[in-house]
Amino acid sequence: MAPTVTSVVPILEKCQQFTRADEVKAQGLYPYFKPISESEDTVVVIEGQRRVMLGSNNYLGLTHHPKVLEAATRALHRYGSGCTGSRFLNGSLDLHIQLEEALSAFLGKEDCIVFSTGYGANLGLISGLVGRGDRVYLDKLDHACIVDGAKLSFGETDRFGHGDLASLERMLQKAPAGKGKLVVVDGVYSMEGDIADVPNLVRLCRLHGAALAVDDAHALGVLGPNGEGTGAHFGMADEIDIIAGTFSKSLASVGGYVAGSERVINYLRHHSRPFIFTAALPPANTAGVLAALEVIQSEPDRRERVWRNARRLQEGLRHTGFDIGPTETPIVPVLIGPLDQTMIMWRKMYDAGVFTNPVVPPAVPYSQCRLRTSVMATHTDEQIDFCLDAFARIGKELGVV
Repeated sequence: MAPTVTSVVPILEKCQQFTRADEVKAQGLYPYFKPISESEDTVVVIEGQRRVMLGSNNYLGLTHHPKVLEAATRALHRYGSGCTGSRFLNGSLDLHIQLEEALSAFLGKEDCIVFSTGYGANLGLISGLVGRGDRVYLDKLDHACIVDGAKLSFGETDRFGHGDLASLERMLQKAPAGKGKLVVVDGVYSMEGDIADVPNLVRLCRLHGAALAVDDAHALGVLGPNGEGTGAHFGMADEIDIIAGTFSKSLASVGGYVAGSERVINYLRHHSRPFIFTAALPPANTAGVLAALEVIQSEPDRRERVWRNARRLQEGLRHTGFDIGPTETPIVPVLIGPLDQTMIMWRKMYDAGVFTNPVVPPAVPYSQCRLRTSVMATHTDEQIDFCLDAFARIGKELGVV
């Protein structure tokens, strides 16, 4: 008897039913996967039009820095295009070791491990440390890679309201005695722009025997006396057990890292599956990050400029009447509200020559949709004012302000 043939395999049926993206494209409001054909740092060319890039995480403007480009080019010719293997086996370069040593020194930690992506760094950190019987505590606005790292672990996960440390303390108090506890937070929250309360997080973790890990993806290069991150911003870098982050923001490349004590990093090197079973970071990227780290330390004026630009954008938007939430950093969310109005606002800004990032459900509630903006050290006053003028004109046209 011949098998019954069905038109749609059950597990793929949801793919047939997903039409929302097509509907938004038909309306001309689809904002994703816009191909950039040329980049000039603060200006990109998309669909043949030059637009001010106000949605990048390139905070210090290092993606076009000559020292970064030169270092990447030299490494490409010396080592080739890729490592073709994992760090654990044949993929470790002397460049990887140099970068780990430079990062651990910069962050004030004993050791460091370099991952191929920032996403993989948090996956490897949390799943590598949190075992059966352990508990991991996450802020509800933690990045998806932190949430997925917890899911990949064999421990139990508790999530507390954003910044609600009273709730976190109640959870820690209820934890079974003798079990491992890890609290993981973002240093700077990527959609809000606010900074984690490290002093009180440290206090709670010490009181309840928990380790504290901070993801400094959006803080490295921006916060701290020399750009060392959130812990240094509060003068408490030594009090944070583990610092994680990415190379795809201020360090102008791709990849990630976890820094901590020598024993913790040694353990992760031998137990972190996303590290052991992933191809090593390519030579050009590794060399570029090393050069970018040197620039961060040798050109402190870049950090001063990104903060000056952040204040200019924040003050201009507030003066116009926009709600930019609790931001304390170069990440500046412009709260619009309803989903439809947010998408129309995005499109009009895009057509006016300003690239922003619409943030919509499930990333945020339906009533809190926004355009996420962020500034670079290399934005000029004229570019920021151009963007502010567009926001003011279109915001008034749509009744947002």
